[in-house]
Amino acid sequence: MTSEQRWLEGVTVLDLTRYLAGPSCTRLLVELGADVIKIEQPPYGDPNRAGAPRINKRSGLHIQQNRGKRSVCLDIFQSEGQQIIRDLVPHVDIVVENFSPGVLDRKGIGYEALSAIKPDLIMASISGFGQTGPFSSQPCFDLIAQATAGIMHMTGERDGPPTFVGLGMADTNAGVHAFGAIGHSLFHRERTGRGTHLDIAMVDALFHMHDTAVTTVSMDDGKAPEAIRQGRNFNSLAPAGSFKSPEGWIIILCTEQQMPNLWKALGQPELVTDDRFRNNPTRLENRQALTDIIESWMASLGTDEAVIAALTEARVPHGPALTIEQAIKHPHFIERGTVRTVTDPLAGDVTIPGFPFRSSDDLPPDEHHTAALGEHNAEVLQGLLGMNDEQIADLEDRGLLASKAH
Repeated sequence: MTSEQRWLEGVTVLDLTRYLAGPSCTRLLVELGADVIKIEQPPYGDPNRAGAPRINKRSGLHIQQNRGKRSVCLDIFQSEGQQIIRDLVPHVDIVVENFSPGVLDRKGIGYEALSAIKPDLIMASISGFGQTGPFSSQPCFDLIAQATAGIMHMTGERDGPPTFVGLGMADTNAGVHAFGAIGHSLFHRERTGRGTHLDIAMVDALFHMHDTAVTTVSMDDGKAPEAIRQGRNFNSLAPAGSFKSPEGWIIILCTEQQMPNLWKALGQPELVTDDRFRNNPTRLENRQALTDIIESWMASLGTDEAVIAALTEARVPHGPALTIEQAIKHPHFIERGTVRTVTDPLAGDVTIPGFPFRSSDDLPPDEHHTAALGEHNAEVLQGLLGMNDEQIADLEDRGLLASKAH
């Protein structure tokens, strides 16, 4: 592999993260060739190591989030461990952490202390509500972030309770925002020579995903017709939503420009002149009638494959509501590398998400493995700090360092 393929060749990251939000950021830095040193807390390391499912004590989530990182299992809750962090800082470019705000400051390894050692240090702090504000000290998990960002209020059936999205959207989205901010901070440092402290909040990242809801509330006397639970239908457009197909569900969304295509697919050209469907406002008023027509047509075709073929031929915007099992086997996602299968010496073949962007330049090849807990204790502390075998053995004997094969 040439250095040109390693976009972040020579960039070293001290990774103080665990669980999901922080590792979602540093896994992307690994993919671009950064040397990520993951600090894990004895005796068990990142809680992801125990996450289900597991084969031979290897967690699939840990493989997904932490492949390619060098593992140092160091007790940073002891003063001597904190000093080792401070000693490592001159040798790194970036620190990423997702402790609660103030935790690292109280241990003397927050941004103020570390930037005094290395003024051009870039530090990304990922938290639920951010480093400032009335909620900053509140504990936060993904579901809480979804709720407070207004997303759960918009999700679910109209007469049902607020419903969460079934994945770690707040955590992973904050990780991607941190990844983007770090890239621009490196560019800023190249131009100015200065480091910076990045404050990335899960709720801020989710708020940035809102499309019309926030502006609707501010511009329509506090009323938000777009920002209510929508159930199976997209509130502002018809047809737009989930339609029961012969074998599952198919999503259709048509703007005015695509309506002739839909009538063609349905084989009912007379609907062009039907007053119930002449424009979007009338289609919204008669949404159920239009849904009944579409679902009846789908049922007449007998299979989802036939429905999709007809919609594709007529260029009607659509997509099947795939299960995860169907999605990871779909030839489109396999060809693009949206999903990929990696081989782990303990767990065997494991399917994980692929890298989320493509480039006309070659990206680094995927040659990563999942480190055992503390696998790189000696390598990092000898290589960067010049410790000898006796010093490392002493740290191990006193519980400052730990390691474990599984």
